[in-house]
Parts: sequence; C-alpha cells; structure tokens
Amino acid sequence: MENDTNSDKPLIFVTNDDGIHAHGIRMLIEQMRKIGKVVVVAPDKPQSGTAHAITIHTPLRLKFHAGEPGYEEYSCNGTPADCVKLGFKVIMKRHPDLLVSGINHGSNSSVSIIYSGTMAAVFEGAMAGVPSIGFSFNNYSPDAGMESCAAIVSKIAQKVLDEGLPEGVCLNVNIPDVPENELKGISICRQAGGTWQEDFDERLDPIGRKYYWLTGIFVKTGNGNDTDEWALENNYVAVVPVQFDFTSHEAMAALKSWETDA
Repeated sequence: MENDTNSDKPLIFVTNDDGIHAHGIRMLIEQMRKIGKVVVVAPDKPQSGTAHAITIHTPLRLKFHAGEPGYEEYSCNGTPADCVKLGFKVIMKRHPDLLVSGINHGSNSSVSIIYSGTMAAVFEGAMAGVPSIGFSFNNYSPDAGMESCAAIVSKIAQKVLDEGLPEGVCLNVNIPDVPENELKGISICRQAGGTWQEDFDERLDPIGRKYYWLTGIFVKTGNGNDTDEWALENNYVAVVPVQFDFTSHEAMAALKSWETDA
C-alpha cells in the first residue's frame, strides 16, 4: 500500500487489545475504511489488561493478513503497545494522520484506563505526536452487537481529523450498550473516581496444586454529572480527554516547600 504517497485521503492506523479477529476491531476497520487509507496492526491473540507492557525478552513477529490499494492488515505476537511501535517503525513509511484503538469489548471508563491495553495503544500514538482515540463499548461479550457504535465512531474520528487535538492529549471514548436511537448525545467529561474490589478464586488442579482466577467488582466513588460513569449510566457517549504526562501540577505547588539545596 502506498502509505506514504500523495493522497487526499488521511492515513489511519487501527489496533486493539482484543486481538485481530475480535468483532470490535472488524467494526472499527469497516468504519475507518470509509474515511481514509487504513493500516491495521493488532495482537494475534487477546491482550486485555496488559496496559502499557512492551515485549523485550522474546522476538516479535508480524504476520501479513491482507493487502489491497488503500488497505493493509497485519497481526503481531506482542502487546498493543508493541503493535503501535512496530507499525510506526517497520510497516509505515510515515506517521499516520490518526490512530484509533478498539472497539474494545467492555468499558474503559474510570480507573479501568490504567489497566487497558486499548488505551495503552492510544497513549503510544499520542507520545509519537499522532492524534489518537480509544473506543470502548460497554458490553463485555465477544459477540456483542456494535451496530450502535458505527455512526459515533465515524463522527468522532472525522472530528479529530478535521480539528486535531491539543498537544499531548488523546481521547478515551466509552459508548453505552443501548440502541443508536437511545443515545442521548456526546458528553465531554472527566474520569470518574472508582476502584476495583478484587478477590482471587482459589481452585485445585487435577493433581491437587492450587491455582487462582482474579475476580472482582467495580465500585464507583464520588458523584457528579460530569463524569464518564454518569454519562454511560445516562446513555451518553463519554469522551474523556486524557494525557500521558502524569505530573500533578497542583501537588508540585503544595510540595514546593520540600525543596532543598544539595
């Protein structure tokens, strides 16, 4: 594909953390191909919960899946962050005009963003200076119907292509699991407070050795109609601007008195 040639169509990079065969990424690819030229690099198996992990102890491999004018598709045996790094450095001849990640099967609202491979790919894109968006659907089923996502995904992607994003900022977009005609609109909001109350389900294997499955429930903390959790509960698409600069500038001012000279 002529991903570095002269063209009036934008170049869009697509990835996810649910794997190359997930229903969500197929929906996202379909919508992005209506907008521009598309390069896909996605994990060859599910990588949910890998956050921003990168692979440094085993070789990374790319597998070519499909190619035609305006479209290329690869899978990678690494994490979502690996996929972005390889896509940008090995496959593409220039940085894309837009990176989109998803559509994730399940919400990435509130503190779930910390664990999210979907959003790690988005942060990786933003660190490279590429406008980047993560899309998640509030239904964890691998067979979830995502027809209601199509229009909103295209609308937000086109908006970012047209207007860009502030430097260092990317978008965490969560879409409620309701029919399209029940969506009330788009809410620009903040990340809700919350925590995962976790436990481990202890079991025994056939020879009596213990093993564990992580379980838990999400508990929202705090209130307010300006959060992503409120938006999802009230059938709004939640759009949270986020950044990879973790500095707490407010805390810097509060801790200034700690400074000393050597």
